[in-house]
Amino acid sequence: MTDGTDPTATLRRLRGSIDNIDAALIHLLAERFKATQQVGVLKAEHGMPASDPSREEHQIARLRQVALDAELDPEFAEKWFNFVVAEVIRHHTAAAEER
Repeated sequence: MTDGTDPTATLRRLRGSIDNIDAALIHLLAERFKATQQVGVLKAEHGMPASDPSREEHQIARLRQVALDAELDPEFAEKWFNFVVAEVIRHHTAAAEER
């Protein structure tokens, strides 16, 4: 930035925004996992499989499009989703084993 502003102040401001976004993401992930834990209990109670490949495939396609619309790399969005789903499946499998 060559607009005359102090680069240190600009960096501090940008990092503050990043920190706020990171905190919001953590809160959103916590809410997501609360919902998926309920799904895991429901699946365990009814003998349903921990994984739903057709749902996951649909979600990947949907989230790739959302990423494109948001100007985010769809490959990154898919990697993120796969990482989260692996953790969700681990939780669902644990819930089924507890029953």
